[in-house]
Order: sequence, then structure tokens, then C-alpha cells
Amino acid sequence: MQGPRPVVLSGPSGAGKSTLLKKLLKDYENVFGFSVSHTTRQPRPGEVNGKDYHFVSREEMQKEIDAGEFIEHAEFSGNMYGTSKGAVQAVQAQNQICVLDIDIQGVKNIKKTELNPIYISVQPPSIEILEKRLRDRQTETEESLQKRLSAARVDLELSKEPGLFDLVIINDDLEKAYSELKEVLLEEIKKTEESRKS
Repeated sequence: MQGPRPVVLSGPSGAGKSTLLKKLLKDYENVFGFSVSHTTRQPRPGEVNGKDYHFVSREEMQKEIDAGEFIEHAEFSGNMYGTSKGAVQAVQAQNQICVLDIDIQGVKNIKKTELNPIYISVQPPSIEILEKRLRDRQTETEESLQKRLSAARVDLELSKEPGLFDLVIINDDLEKAYSELKEVLLEEIKKTEESRKS
């Protein structure tokens, strides 16, 4: 795989990964690229195929997984999600740092590949705060909220495994979390910006 080292961002839903990513993509517009994941779930209002996700059928996705085209994949709430090799290569081909937003299972799968990314976990200060954030979104039914919370508990427990992540960010204060994120990526950012100039 050519190009800058990818970045794996993991952490439970509601920990603030998307918010941190948006800031990063805004501040370093052309440095980071997002690998677009595949999913078998239906698009939510406003989601664009090929931009938010590659929305595919279960058969289609299973065929590509069987052909070894996926770096990682998982099933969540009855839908399949995954990152294809092609999605990462498309970003690296643009000489961008590829950002992968994946769950803890995905992280363990990527450890078995030759991707060699920087592993970062974004975590809430506590499960209570996470629950409040998810409730404030008002996008979940009680049942799906409970599912997300129990997934988050498992996620936080598994992420304690030594050596799994290069950096664990406790997102208590967005600015502080963001500067920690930037600091660990600075070297790759500089390299990428310089190779663009040459």
C-alpha cells in the first residue's frame, strides 16, 4: 500500500469521533481523506451513496468479502458494515491520509493486515455522559439506545487491552481532545503536505 500511513479511529457511538473528524477535515482540507465504508443498511435522510457510505445489497457485499476485497467487516443491528481495500487505496492514491472509522472488532481485524495505521481510540469520560449525549441526539429508540450503550461498554472494556491503541483520547473537552489528536498526527500531516509540494 503506497501513500501516507492511514489512521484508524475507534470508539463507541457518541464518543465524539465524528465531531473531531469534522474539525480535522476542515483544518487540513486536502490532507485527510475518508475511506467510504460499505453498508447493507438503508440510507438515512440526507445521506449520499458513495459519499456517506457505499449502500449495497447483502449479496453484493458478501461476494466481495468472500473474494478478499475487505480489510474488515462486522455486523451491527442486523446490518453489515465494512471497509474495502479499494476504498483505502482510492484515498492513498490521492496522496491523502486515509481515515478509517471502525469498531473494536475491526481494529482487531486490521491488526492482522499489513495496513500499519496509527490506532486511536476516542472515548467518553464515562458511560453516563455517553448515555446523555446519545439521548440528546434524539435519534434513537430506547431499544437501539440500550444496544448502543451495551456495545459501548464492551468497546470500552476491550479497548483496555495493552498495545491495542497508539493513543487513547478521553473526549471530555473537545478542544483538548482535538489538540491531542492533532499532535499524534502532526508528523504524517507534515509529510503529506510536503510531498504535495514536491
